[in-house]
Amino acid sequence: MKVAVVGVTGLVGRVMNEVLEEFDLKINEYIPVASARSVGKKVKYKNKEYTVVSMEEAVNMVPDIAIFSAGGSTSLEWAPKFAEKGTVVIDNSSAWRMDPSKKLVVPEINASSLTKEDKIIANPNCSTIQMVVALAPLHKKYGIKRLVISTYQSFTGTGAKAVAQYESEKAGNAPEKSEMAYHYQIFENAIPQCDVFLDNKYTKEEMKLVHETKKILGDDNMRITATAVRIPVNGGHSESVNVELKHSFELAEVVELLKNSDGVTVLDDIDSFQYPMPLFAKDKNDVFVGRIRRDESVDNGLNLWIVADNLRKGAATNAVQIAEYLVDHKLV
Repeated sequence: MKVAVVGVTGLVGRVMNEVLEEFDLKINEYIPVASARSVGKKVKYKNKEYTVVSMEEAVNMVPDIAIFSAGGSTSLEWAPKFAEKGTVVIDNSSAWRMDPSKKLVVPEINASSLTKEDKIIANPNCSTIQMVVALAPLHKKYGIKRLVISTYQSFTGTGAKAVAQYESEKAGNAPEKSEMAYHYQIFENAIPQCDVFLDNKYTKEEMKLVHETKKILGDDNMRITATAVRIPVNGGHSESVNVELKHSFELAEVVELLKNSDGVTVLDDIDSFQYPMPLFAKDKNDVFVGRIRRDESVDNGLNLWIVADNLRKGAATNAVQIAEYLVDHKLV
């Protein structure tokens, strides 16, 4: 099988290579792809050195699968060109997520909807992915009426520029404004803005949580509100999720349901101080859930604390799992 990684020199692209090495996809031709300024650079995959090629070259090489981590504008321009050649594109950007003609896929939830006709498949937003992995089994059993979400998101989710800003500030430097990914320092700070502000005063990130969750879980009537905060943590995103269910539940039943859900690891033993943290989630592919307790202020209320490595399950791992599903079900 021939696989292209588009945006291979970026932060997510580099993690994509690591995850591809861990999953046995039987790749016999690996194609690293990046923008013009990176063409000719060398990257390693499975201890072998490869030369980065251009978009045009990659399209004409007709890979079976192209995994994109190159930003929305790049995806809008190039994903259709790959698809026209018969390549299946798995895209990490926001470009296609809310397109009604494109599937928004988290393999544990809705990969079974994929067909051979799906040539551009959207990978959801990082904070959405980890949340819906935990929520999908609850929604299936009890129905979800309302979600109140607060996220605490790693600076790595912003990309290499944010990492450079954090490292510079941590070393005691004051980066120039042009070198900063944020309006303020991120080191020893919490910034209540992820992405740009919209007309409704929410950020784009917050509205991704609203719209993408409804699409993935297939329920437009779900009521959702979110606040997304950027924090100086390298290792993963954390989310406090308040869930109002439609039907009554037993707490022990909820814990058991989550323990038996694909992709979920329950860490919830307060007597021994076991709960999810980015420290534990870093470099792992699972979604960790803990602090599972009733919301005693509302009928059928539940509180969850959900943590995952945003570069892995929030991006690279989910994309590779989609590719794995396509291969296993002979859709490529």
